[in-house]
Amino acid sequence: MSGSQAPEPALSVQGDSTAATGNEDTADDDDGTQHSHRMLSFSDALLSIIATVMILPVTHTEISPEQFDLSIQRLLATRIAVYLMTFLIVTVAWAAHTRLFQVVGKIDDTLALLNLACMMTITFLPFTFSLMVAFPEVPLGIFLFCACVIAIGAVQALIVVYAFRLPHLLNPQIGRSAHRGLYRRHILHIVLRGPALCFLAAGFSLFFYPVSYLLMATVVFLPYASKAAGWCRARLLGPREPPAPSVEFFTFDLQEPLSKERVEAFSDGVYAIVATLLILDICEDNVPDPKDVEEKFQGSLVAALSVDGPQFLAYFGSFATVGLLWFAHHSLFLHVRKATQSMGLLNTLSLAFVGGLPLAYQQTSALARRPRDELESVRVSCAIIFFAGVFQLAMWTAALLHQAETLQPAARFGGREHAFMCAKLALYPCASLLAFALTCVLSRFSTAIFHSMQIAVPFAFLLLRLLVRLALALLRALRRLAPPPRDTADPRAPLLPTPC
Repeated sequence: MSGSQAPEPALSVQGDSTAATGNEDTADDDDGTQHSHRMLSFSDALLSIIATVMILPVTHTEISPEQFDLSIQRLLATRIAVYLMTFLIVTVAWAAHTRLFQVVGKIDDTLALLNLACMMTITFLPFTFSLMVAFPEVPLGIFLFCACVIAIGAVQALIVVYAFRLPHLLNPQIGRSAHRGLYRRHILHIVLRGPALCFLAAGFSLFFYPVSYLLMATVVFLPYASKAAGWCRARLLGPREPPAPSVEFFTFDLQEPLSKERVEAFSDGVYAIVATLLILDICEDNVPDPKDVEEKFQGSLVAALSVDGPQFLAYFGSFATVGLLWFAHHSLFLHVRKATQSMGLLNTLSLAFVGGLPLAYQQTSALARRPRDELESVRVSCAIIFFAGVFQLAMWTAALLHQAETLQPAARFGGREHAFMCAKLALYPCASLLAFALTCVLSRFSTAIFHSMQIAVPFAFLLLRLLVRLALALLRALRRLAPPPRDTADPRAPLLPTPC
């Protein structure tokens, strides 16, 4: 949209479509429409699954013992990097889908079918990602991935065009507006700019694929780059003229924060799916073959299962890690009133590393099969857990910067829950960093160090509130024992006892 045309509405969607359409869940018999609550729940669940299963091609990578170091370097340099990029792109698609159905208040059969077409295209992303992981330098995987993103954008654009042709499907604030054309153009601009970058990435994949990866990464950070460019433009050219009073204020902008409830629902889906992937690996890899039980263990199923003891230990430790990271996330959002844009980005990065926990499980469960490579496996696992936890702590820090609008009073500076929340969110980053450091000094005991951390952290969570109270009491006692400050008027004056 050019600046010389009609004034652009200051677009910013706040809240969900549920707030705009009320709590009704029944179909409207007069116009054949229905509320979109159930369809959105289905879409959010599907998108969280797609984002999480992206890790499967990485976890199923075969790493030969002879070239473990080289394989790990390649894994970290290509496969994990591509996984993180595609995970973030899927979360961008989820955010765009969520905002789109904040504008579309009701659906009919046509919109429901268009949404299914969008979901079908999204479910194809893991296959294209697997191609990129296996053949990172071959254009076909990049081209197919970009084609999927372009198709997703095209279907979402069709949803926008169709909904604006039938104003009764729109959010009432837009449906009654005299400036629906402005809103439609603005929304289409935001929906299609990511697919436009992927169109360029598909073209560059044919002759210089590194630019393709750079353009795909730009899709993730485009809202933040756009915001930074707007800030620089305002500093250089001055603020824009305010829009005409006749233009209603309703926004659709990926720079705005999503609702707290949507972030919680999507995050819970990722944590639940990661926990499920762990047991799927156990079911696939650790159920003995009946012939092997008869021939190798004389029919003793207990003896056959005991061989896989380290894998079961790694499973329980990994599940405890996923569960306690969810517990910390739940505790954080229990005190959050509003999720800012920076908090949303940090939450997405934390979820990306939570999605990598099945890789940590695969690495630690393989220690018995590759004991000579246990140090590298433990360090990879510690790094994944550290980043999953440290981004949660960073999200808490970002909330504290705007605590008046983002946090409940009990969790702010000086609140009764502030110290406890800081300790809870810092526990996993500190424990994983300590374990990583100890493996650098005591490399022979790296497995014992890692499993000790997995056992100690759950007990630390149980005792954390008591430990925080004891630490605060100790600090208060030390503060009382500290000598009173000298008189600033005469620093050479001796310290006198305080009169009773």
